[in-house]
Amino acid sequence: MERVQKVIANNGYCSRRKAEEYIKQGKVKVNGEIVRELGTLVDGTNDLIEVNGYVLEKKQEKVYILLNKPRGVVTSTSDDKKRKVVTDIVNIPTRVYPVGRLDYDTTGVLLLTNDGNLTNLLLHPSNNIEKVYVAKIKGILTPGHRRTLESGVIIDGKKTDRARVKIKKIDKKANTSIVEITIHEGRNHQVKNMFKALGYQVEKLRRDRVAFLTCDGMNTGEYRFLSIKEVKVLYNLVTNSK
Repeated sequence: MERVQKVIANNGYCSRRKAEEYIKQGKVKVNGEIVRELGTLVDGTNDLIEVNGYVLEKKQEKVYILLNKPRGVVTSTSDDKKRKVVTDIVNIPTRVYPVGRLDYDTTGVLLLTNDGNLTNLLLHPSNNIEKVYVAKIKGILTPGHRRTLESGVIIDGKKTDRARVKIKKIDKKANTSIVEITIHEGRNHQVKNMFKALGYQVEKLRRDRVAFLTCDGMNTGEYRFLSIKEVKVLYNLVTNSK
């Protein structure tokens, strides 16, 4: 027996925190009865659990996918504007969800899984999972601004954590810079907003790495399943990071 919010999260429907909100709002049913107690115990194999009218699938094999996300695709399982979403690309019978978000026009490494526990651990800020981005910006990044990015900039009244920044290429004729930036946080539009705070516009953005995972050898739009070893390394990273 497990707490209902844990079963919902592990099923991949949503995060544990969001599941708790649904429970408080009376949007979760167990065997046809609304539950409002966060400590309600359920059998994930035999009990019928509904969230917002959606019946959770019974316990199933966990799936872990690495996608080289293309531009012009929404990091979601649905879109009210009828745009293409990442799960349209990852066409498998098991329902999976993206781990975090990449902007519509951002490309690169994106994980998808039905393992809600790993998703929560990877997204929790205390676990300091490295995310490496390569940005093409308008303007020539100055050494002073590079140091400012590394020490942290103010976004929405809060300073970003320390980052690593490497200037990979400068094109004075085109007035652009290619910059690699490594962060540990996951705020909305963080990389774009970090550069914006210093007066630079991001023209292109690609996520090159999450933890040790890259899309090396994968074409845009391709995906692959993680190996058991890779999943174990991810779990080791998030459980031993504190």
